[in-house]
Amino acid sequence: MVTRLVEEVQKGDTEAFGQLMAHFRGMAFAVSYDMLRDVHLAEDAVQEAFIEAYTNIGKLQQPSAFPGWFKTIVVRQCQRLLRRKRQAILPLEDAMQISQESPGVAEIAERREGAQVLQQSVSSLSDKLRVPLQLFYFYGYSLQEISDYLDIPVSALKKRLFDGRRKLRGALPVIDLASMFNNLYEGGGNMLHIVNGDSVGNMLKKGIVSGDVLVWREVYSAGPNFVNPAGEAERMLRAQSLEQSMGIPAAEYRAACAEQEEKLRGINRYDEVVLWFEHDLFDQSMLAYLLHYFKGQKLGGTKLSLLCIGEFPGIDLFHGLGQLTPAQLKTLSGTWRSIEQKELELGSELWQAYAHPDPLQMSDLLALRRQELEASALPFAYAAFQAHLSRLPSVVNGLGLVEQTTLEVVRGGADTPMKLFRQVTDSLHVLGMGDLEYWLYLRGLVQGAQPLLMIDGTAAADNFDFRRVPDFLNRKVTMTALGEQILDGAADRVAVQGLDVWYGGLHLEGHSVPWRWDSSAQMPVRM
Repeated sequence: MVTRLVEEVQKGDTEAFGQLMAHFRGMAFAVSYDMLRDVHLAEDAVQEAFIEAYTNIGKLQQPSAFPGWFKTIVVRQCQRLLRRKRQAILPLEDAMQISQESPGVAEIAERREGAQVLQQSVSSLSDKLRVPLQLFYFYGYSLQEISDYLDIPVSALKKRLFDGRRKLRGALPVIDLASMFNNLYEGGGNMLHIVNGDSVGNMLKKGIVSGDVLVWREVYSAGPNFVNPAGEAERMLRAQSLEQSMGIPAAEYRAACAEQEEKLRGINRYDEVVLWFEHDLFDQSMLAYLLHYFKGQKLGGTKLSLLCIGEFPGIDLFHGLGQLTPAQLKTLSGTWRSIEQKELELGSELWQAYAHPDPLQMSDLLALRRQELEASALPFAYAAFQAHLSRLPSVVNGLGLVEQTTLEVVRGGADTPMKLFRQVTDSLHVLGMGDLEYWLYLRGLVQGAQPLLMIDGTAAADNFDFRRVPDFLNRKVTMTALGEQILDGAADRVAVQGLDVWYGGLHLEGHSVPWRWDSSAQMPVRM
């Protein structure tokens, strides 16, 4: 990611430089404060370093060398400030209480009981040991990020962390030290990795990561959703709906949910829980639920981390982690970032809005928190949940985003379900639809007395089931005259066909629905 951002900045993209600043600000502040021991001076050094970096980034011949190059600039700025008259010193423990207007400082948080004592002890260590310990334990940077920034091999970095902990044992009671460091990960096995698919889960289990792997099997982007989906009544309604719409056996669904939730209730026995998720609605809705769940739990010493990805070098159209080879997937190990209280609260708000029957709850939240989301560890949430809202029937013709795109693709020449699936999911990769979910949309266009599409060899019945159609993927698809009229805006799909669809916590059914999507205003409107 850093290399790509540097290349974009060198082409004149100022927004990309803003992302670089957000990524490196906390680390630059940590190094600056360690040298200057003054919050205001450290902030000045970081600001001046960013200005110098922006001015000279065109001279950087290897974009991948940016972390070490920028660290050199930061150190040089600190050395300049050290030669000037210092302002009054503000201790780090006081700086941690400064309001969120202070850039970078608000990211610093005490992660476990006794951290204040630990900070004081760490400050007495040599530079060689102190800075890596602070960056890793107090600021939450991964080993790979610190390695790149300080230009220290990961193996040597681990040795310094080990030596630092060993020296601290002489300054702290053993029981306190065990309490403080018991929850910190440097490659040990007491971890739980939560992923969204069996293909990724199976690869991770083959030595890519240490610890246990939990595949979270849910499709929150389809069917009814509730703030507490684990309630008995809510679970039953969701199971019945998914069985009817997607063919997922209700009994198996309920059993699988109970099993994975039982695993989740035991997270306190893990030192660290890492969430592996992607940029699309399928994943972001799952991530929002898990963050909402974790927010309501007493995590004790369990550390939460997140790897959230929307692209990968060499892959032009990134759908998800399942596209990666084991070797590619292994390069991501250790690149996750810590989940702070801010992300837990944002995730919980997103889930509650998603599960609410009033779509304006989500629309208003996205409008209010867009910048905060994009600057947090949840940079893909805005686009994913905005796409969720655009699935609502349009004020123009009653077609949601998926149905509109499907008819456009048919008009463009796609003439089999397989071609439709590939082209629509490529176009709408922000939704992350799998085949079962897409067939649900397609069935709505095919079934009933007034279909918008026809598929050879199938009957337009209300209980139409694609799974029972031989060679379904290669059947001929054509658009009906009614489909042409609705696509052109001459008729309304909801009025003609009617709906019975869940969008998060909103259920729309019948030939007259209370909510539509206004694409010009980019928001849902009440009819």
